[in-house]
Amino acid sequence: MRSGPSPGRSGLRGFGMPAAALTTLSCTSLLLLGTSVAPGAAQPLPASPVPPASGVPAPASGVPAAGRLRLVLQHVGGRPPFALIGERVRIRGTVVPYVAGQTVKVSVYLEGRKVAVRKVSVLAQGNGAGQFRVSYSSRYAGLLEVRAAHYATALQGPFNGRAPGVRFVNPNVGPGARGQSVRLLQSELDALHYAVPSTGFFEGGTARALIAYRKMTGLQRAPSAGREVFTRLERRAGSFQVHYPRDGRHVEADLTRQVLAEIEPGGRVRSVYTMSSGKPSTPTVIGRFQVYLKTAGVNSEGMVDSNYFIRGYAIHGYAEVPTYAASHGCLRVPIPDAPSIYWWVRTGTRVDVYNESGGGSRRVSKHAGP
Repeated sequence: MRSGPSPGRSGLRGFGMPAAALTTLSCTSLLLLGTSVAPGAAQPLPASPVPPASGVPAPASGVPAAGRLRLVLQHVGGRPPFALIGERVRIRGTVVPYVAGQTVKVSVYLEGRKVAVRKVSVLAQGNGAGQFRVSYSSRYAGLLEVRAAHYATALQGPFNGRAPGVRFVNPNVGPGARGQSVRLLQSELDALHYAVPSTGFFEGGTARALIAYRKMTGLQRAPSAGREVFTRLERRAGSFQVHYPRDGRHVEADLTRQVLAEIEPGGRVRSVYTMSSGKPSTPTVIGRFQVYLKTAGVNSEGMVDSNYFIRGYAIHGYAEVPTYAASHGCLRVPIPDAPSIYWWVRTGTRVDVYNESGGGSRRVSKHAGP
C-alpha cells in the first residue's frame, strides 16, 4: 500500500539555471553534488549565479524595501485547473520591487507533503520588477501547492506568496473507478453542461456523459477516459454549439454528432445527452417542430417517457441506444436519462432537428417508430 507520493517520481526544474542546480530525488536517497541525504527530506539547492542588475537601482542601504511576490502556474487547464501526471507544470513568479542579488525559496507540496525545494535567483524584468521560473512534474495524482518565500535582507524586508492549487490527475479511468481523477472528470464535464453525476464514482451516468463528450469532440465513442479526453478538457473543447439561440426554451437534436441538448432562453445550454436517431432506412425527420403530446411511463413499443414532436416521432427512453443512428425515426435516449428530459420538456416546447452532414429526411413518415 503506497503511503503517499514519492519524491523519486517527481522533478523540479529551473529555467535559465545551471544543470548542477537541479534536484534529483529518489525513493531511497537524495543525491546533490555527491552528498547523500535522508529519504523523504526536501533539500534546498544552491542558488544560481546572480545576474547583473540591468540598470535597476537598489534602495538606499539600510532602508529595507517592502515587497510583494505573485505566483502563477502555467501549462495547466480546465475548471478547476488540473494537469496530467507526467506533464511539466511551469511556476512563474513576479517580485516587486526588484533588487540586485535577490533570491527566493520555492517549496512544492503534493497532497500536503513537501516534495521539492529550490532556491532561485530573481532576474530583472524591467519597470522595477523581477521574475523567476521553475517547473515541476509528478508521476502521482494529487493536489499540487506551491509557495515561495523571500527572506529579509539588509536591502529588503521579508514577504512571500503562494499559487492556487492545481491537481495532478491520472487520465486512465473507466467504469468502476473511484477517486479524485473521476471526480475531476465529472466536474469538467459538468462545467461543459453534460448530464453527469458528481459522486467520484465512474458509473453509468458518467459513461453516458463521456460518450456524449467523445461524440462532440470526434473521439472514439468508448465509455472510458484517457489522455486524449483530458487534453481536450484542459483546452475547454467539446462545448455544445447552439444553432437556434433565439428559439427560447427548446431542444436541439444534432444528428451529425448524435447528441441531444436542452437549451434555456438566451441560448444557454442546460444539459447535453447522448442519443440515437433514425438509421438510413428510417431516418429522423429534419426541421423545427413543437412537442404536441407527452406520455409518461412505458408504452407497448417499449418507449419510455415519450415527447412527441410530429406524428410518431418522439424523444423517448429506450433499452437500446447505440452510439450511432439506429432508431426507426425517433430520438432515443438512455432510459436513465428519460425522466429528466421528460420533466424538463413541456407541451409546446420547440424541437429543432438538424444534420450538418446531410443525413436525415425532410419527409414525414407515417410509420415512424422507436
